[in-house]
Amino acid sequence: MLRALTVITMAATLATGHTAAAATDLVLPKPTGRFAVGTKALYLKDTARADPWVGGPRELMITLRYPALLPGQRAKYMTPKESALLLAEIPSVPPEILSTVRTNSFTNAVPAPGKRPLIVLSPGYTKPRATLSTLSEELASAGHVVATIGHTYENTGTEFPDGRVATCASCDIPHDPAFWLKLENGRAADVSFVLDELLKTYPMIDRNRIAMGGHSVGGISTIRAMLADPRIRAGINIDGGSHDENPTAELNRPFLLIGHEGTGPAQNIGWKREWQRMTGWKRWLEVDGTRHASFTDVGLLGEQLGLDGGGPLPAERTAVITRAYVKAFFDQHLRGMPQPLLDKPSPAYPEVRFLAV
Repeated sequence: MLRALTVITMAATLATGHTAAAATDLVLPKPTGRFAVGTKALYLKDTARADPWVGGPRELMITLRYPALLPGQRAKYMTPKESALLLAEIPSVPPEILSTVRTNSFTNAVPAPGKRPLIVLSPGYTKPRATLSTLSEELASAGHVVATIGHTYENTGTEFPDGRVATCASCDIPHDPAFWLKLENGRAADVSFVLDELLKTYPMIDRNRIAMGGHSVGGISTIRAMLADPRIRAGINIDGGSHDENPTAELNRPFLLIGHEGTGPAQNIGWKREWQRMTGWKRWLEVDGTRHASFTDVGLLGEQLGLDGGGPLPAERTAVITRAYVKAFFDQHLRGMPQPLLDKPSPAYPEVRFLAV
């Protein structure tokens, strides 16, 4: 159902005829947790698997965020080259402006002691990993380690440490159902490889408390990853349409579906099929006043630029809602902390409707 929205949603969201101010200060909302947020960019190469789009070893960039003791040097949101590629179709916006976004993450900060749950995040199609920064910072500030994967050749641009830039090679391939299933299964393989590498390298990660979430195709790929890798204990799909017309494998671990307005069971046949395979704890939520891009930094930054933020509900309010429900889900299923917010509608969030429990 969301295929039409997978082609550079940033451009579709921001290209509204308004003029963006070049001097606009772009900022991410401050996370609400008690920890400072440390971060580092990781380059990983999977020599055992060929890249599905261009051949050769699969190369990935990961943004790792974690609870830290003290802040350090503030991290960049993305590189100028990555910004220019993402904004290439929006001439009213200065091409490098997204490299100036003020984050709440600090490079190479000292990690807070203790074993931590790990949450893997996967962005939407054509979107750089940076567009899930607000959610990632919130989860890290609450005590989780968060690894956001840049799925190479599936976004507008990924810059590697040596200066090479990989663009969207997959964008030139016909986007039929077979394409989407190939992409989703490829992301599942990316996730398993990243888990292998992180668990070997970072002793702060508790290997028994791993979960995943994502937006758009990153959300539906969470289901594929969970079916392929039993280490992933729980998952969230934020507004990601399903392309599997005959799902048969049972998913018996906790799962949360969060959709934009108008994505209930009557409209979303793909989610109905996925819902039927889920035999564990599950919820299906819809947020009134939102659109597909509302749940990520695309909506937030677009609104700050004076452009269309993605829906009638203000982007900052959508961020508050998204962070609250995602954090509650992971706290309940990775930390064993019951969350009444997930049991029924809350007067604090009247925009959120429970469609199925």
